[in-house]
Amino acid sequence: MAASLNILIVAAVSLIAFSPLCLCSKAYGSGGYLFPQFYDHSCPKAQEIVQTIVAKAFAQDPRMPASLLRLHFHDCFVKGCDASILLDSSGTIISEKRSNPNRNSARGFELIEEIKHALEQECPETVSCADILALAARDSTVITGGPTWEVPLGRRDARGASLSGSNNDIPAPNNTFQTILTKFKRQGLNLVDLVSLSGSHTIGNSRCTSFRQRLYNQSGNGKPDLTLNQYYASVLRKQCPRSGGDQNLSFLDSATPFKFDNHYFKNLIMYKGLLSSDEILFTKNRESRELVKLYAENQEAFFDQFAKSMVKMGNISPLTGSRGEIRRICRRVNHAY
Repeated sequence: MAASLNILIVAAVSLIAFSPLCLCSKAYGSGGYLFPQFYDHSCPKAQEIVQTIVAKAFAQDPRMPASLLRLHFHDCFVKGCDASILLDSSGTIISEKRSNPNRNSARGFELIEEIKHALEQECPETVSCADILALAARDSTVITGGPTWEVPLGRRDARGASLSGSNNDIPAPNNTFQTILTKFKRQGLNLVDLVSLSGSHTIGNSRCTSFRQRLYNQSGNGKPDLTLNQYYASVLRKQCPRSGGDQNLSFLDSATPFKFDNHYFKNLIMYKGLLSSDEILFTKNRESRELVKLYAENQEAFFDQFAKSMVKMGNISPLTGSRGEIRRICRRVNHAY
């Protein structure tokens, strides 16, 4: 796969280039298979439709690719890659959108609905919302300059959500290294996946409330985090005051905030990781530190592993076969009509 990956920076209207290698993936715990050609006959234009709408959104809002990547991540870590994150509260469903990691933070829901509407017009009740999330995450990576990969497809959509799972299973900015690694291992992901997938923070923003502790009171003693570059910290304090401004945004990668590259890892080596959960990859574990150094020096190695880890993450407990459903509208289950 490494040799076949093409690292592309595509124009907003260009189509995704695919590796010729078929990534047929066993879906963990489901008894079914995901494979890139799943919609070749039932909805041959599916991938083109997703890519075109993602490209249009990126042209209008350069923050959107990072938001779409995050939606896929936050979906897969809760009950598997089943689009549960997209459900609104209704009846017995308490939406994951209300969880601490997602409230006032997760975005891109309207764009997913726009993609779903276009696909329903093209091929009704065929393409799942879970597959839309996986495709949009890949397209978001490519359109910002990152690697491409074939997305194994065939997921179906959940009929329920898990607010507690969203609160407990998604790694938090101030979790310890071991806690974050444990949350990854619970999903069948390892330390290499943790470091490479964290590299998605090469694009996007974070809210002041997610990193304020590092600026003012990292250890509960009223002192800032000493593993944060102090000049960088002074810049951040202007954007994130001691109180108020919780929703103020700062770039996760201040060097190239809208370009998917390896500057995220270079930042960690200079102690300019925005979140504690970023910087600890360099400061708290020898193996992860060596991976950070490798990816900082070798962007191709990062891109190769990121693509592999995204496929692996996308295979977390998907619903296949007759399990779940193909939602007609992503924010609600079908029987809600």
